[in-house]
Amino acid sequence: MTTLIPTEQELHAYVDDRLTATRRAEVESWLAANPQQAQRIDAWRSDARRLRTALAGLHELPATAPLDLSRLDRQLRHRRRRRFASAAVLVLALGLGGFAGWQAKEATLQVDVLPMADALQAHRLFADTPALDIRASAPAALQAWLGRHFSRVGELPDLAAYGFEPVGARLLSNEQGPAALLVFEDGGGQRVSLFLRSPGERFERMPSGERTEGALQARYWSHGAYNFALVGAADDARGERLREVLGVSL
Repeated sequence: MTTLIPTEQELHAYVDDRLTATRRAEVESWLAANPQQAQRIDAWRSDARRLRTALAGLHELPATAPLDLSRLDRQLRHRRRRRFASAAVLVLALGLGGFAGWQAKEATLQVDVLPMADALQAHRLFADTPALDIRASAPAALQAWLGRHFSRVGELPDLAAYGFEPVGARLLSNEQGPAALLVFEDGGGQRVSLFLRSPGERFERMPSGERTEGALQARYWSHGAYNFALVGAADDARGERLREVLGVSL
């Protein structure tokens, strides 16, 4: 029997280990016959590992305890110093000619970071899962949650006029401190996410821009104290209007 070509959602579920054993075997058989797709899935899995590593500091906190931002900041600073030390050793080793070609390639890949890549990966990992810190169906509830963690954020607009209602949010972390993923859904079950984080060293302030990665499109901008990205289906014509509304409000 011919194996059905997996959908984009099934491929993400495969990366997250959420397929049944039977369907997982079918997907693996399809990937074995499609090496280009297999390379794409391997890249997704690598992105997921990097994001989970970045979020590891939050996983150590008790589930019922309030977020200790000062503790989180100390952990992130310590982690950043360790990375800088590792980078210094790498640069020295490359200067002395002590590393082989594949290691030089790895160093290049670490430098070549696309804007708001963490927003796209956070959407893939959490937007279509129940792994949200808060479930909220009203903009006011989501606004209250947002205000508790991000003191300088603006008013979250009501997106009902564009067909989207709040689903919930998840608190994340990166090198600059807390980040957040806010998830919205339309009547047909299609979801978009709003990702926000403090400006980083590589992308301190970003001009408005967009890029497409597979079936997803990220529209990103800077406003006030934060960097933002709206992530949704690349073929959704509502995306640009949503970005404009969110960009003015937040």
